[in-house]
Amino acid sequence: MTTMNGKVALVTGGSRGIGAAIALRLAEDGADVALTYRGGSERAEAVVAKIAAMGRTALAVRADGADEAAVRGAVAAVVERFGRLDVLVNNAGVGAVGPIGGTAVEEIDTLLAVNVRAPYLYARAAAPHLAEGGRIVTIGSCLAQRVAFPGAVLYATSKAAMTGLTKALARELGPRGITVNLVHPGPIDTDMNPADGDSADFQRGFTALGRYGAPAEVAGAVAYLAGEDGRYVTGAELAVDGGFAA
Repeated sequence: MTTMNGKVALVTGGSRGIGAAIALRLAEDGADVALTYRGGSERAEAVVAKIAAMGRTALAVRADGADEAAVRGAVAAVVERFGRLDVLVNNAGVGAVGPIGGTAVEEIDTLLAVNVRAPYLYARAAAPHLAEGGRIVTIGSCLAQRVAFPGAVLYATSKAAMTGLTKALARELGPRGITVNLVHPGPIDTDMNPADGDSADFQRGFTALGRYGAPAEVAGAVAYLAGEDGRYVTGAELAVDGGFAA
């Protein structure tokens, strides 16, 4: 597929898991891709090498999304390298599980900085560079739509905030022909939440399909929203959760 020929995408947290799958899918569809990572340059460079093998250009940028200067620097590096930015995928995030009474203030601040503040900062930094037809896609969570078990207060709060960010940005950027959408993955088989992990059967039981999803299935939804077929979709929430929220 070459539906994104000539486009440049930035995928935050693109060195592994869902982020890597998104970066690779957008490259497969014809985009040049930049990805951010916070640590582990080896994984980031491995994704870059795979993209290069497709004949596309790739760039890995080390950036902590909780650092406003690093966010601005990452976006500036992409624009300097490629001369444009067409698609921002806010993927980077961290998880937290535990009762509300056991959550330290420091943990709250860290998670909200990465899961809420960083997507806001990336959108703010990217927006001036996006032309008509630009796209912002944020990765949320099925827990923003249905919290089926206890212990997810902090994480669900952070992901639910992305609904407000998405809908408000869609209104603000719509007059410029820019779409803003949100994808809610369910249990996805990654190293952070493996399909053979201790809680896998528990999570799998909440889905209608009775299985974990693959990162490529989330990437397919992002590719649709980032591509030409998604040009009339904005302010929307798309669940890729196997029926978790059904």
